[in-house]
Amino acid sequence: MLFLILSILCSVTVGVIFKISRKYNSNAAQIISFNYVAAIALCYFTFNPDLKTLDKSAPWNIYTAVGILLPIVFLFLAFSIKYMGIAKTDAAQRLSLFIPILAAWLLFNENFNTYKIIGVLVGFTSLLFILRKQSDNKENKWIYPALVLFGFGIIDILFKKIALYTAVPYTTSLFFVFVIALAVSVLIVFYKLFIVKEKFNLRNLLFGALVGVFNFCNILFYLKAHKAFAENPSTVFAGMNMGVIILGTLTGAFFFKEKLSKTNLLGLFLALIAIVFIVFSQLK
Repeated sequence: MLFLILSILCSVTVGVIFKISRKYNSNAAQIISFNYVAAIALCYFTFNPDLKTLDKSAPWNIYTAVGILLPIVFLFLAFSIKYMGIAKTDAAQRLSLFIPILAAWLLFNENFNTYKIIGVLVGFTSLLFILRKQSDNKENKWIYPALVLFGFGIIDILFKKIALYTAVPYTTSLFFVFVIALAVSVLIVFYKLFIVKEKFNLRNLLFGALVGVFNFCNILFYLKAHKAFAENPSTVFAGMNMGVIILGTLTGAFFFKEKLSKTNLLGLFLALIAIVFIVFSQLK
């Protein structure tokens, strides 16, 4: 249970760092780029990836797709936290689990039981309530959490495909994906520095390193939690998603005074209910 709690704390902390960085005129693209530098270093020294296992038969197209999507969706995540807050962004990120579920149904003809159908319907209903703008909020950028939801949903599908390729250890694949993501994020930073004429700030290096550490620890503890609950993975699945939504909501409300309407709170509650139904669907 300790690993699961640590994973939840690390996941929410990433959002907190992005929120705090706003006060220092930070640059999201630079933070994300340095994040991958830290993540690659930690991945290399922790997992000791065996790059010799990467041959022509490896799913290079999937590696490339995930490596390109990760920094782009991370940018959407940063903008979503900026405009919509931690609570709504974390909820959108966790509700992205419905994208691979729908893909399994529509693309792979997976059978849906009653629990899963109810979970999906309640989940998308909750999203409408979560993203509903308040009457006094003129900066409602609902498009960003929506992009976070669909972006992480697609990434989740691709990571599941990577996991199916057992000839390469998952941690080695993860390391290589991080390398591609770094290359893409560096290109974005160079474009902004030399074309858009944005300024480089050393503070972004610090924030990026912190994001990278907590982002990596989130993955590490999540994997360890799955090993600890190997016979009951639904516990990890439910605990992680529900824990992040609850802690993200409390953090946003109490530490950053994020305003949530009764409709938004109802949406967050429905999101938890949806996750419960999805867990039941896996147990049946």
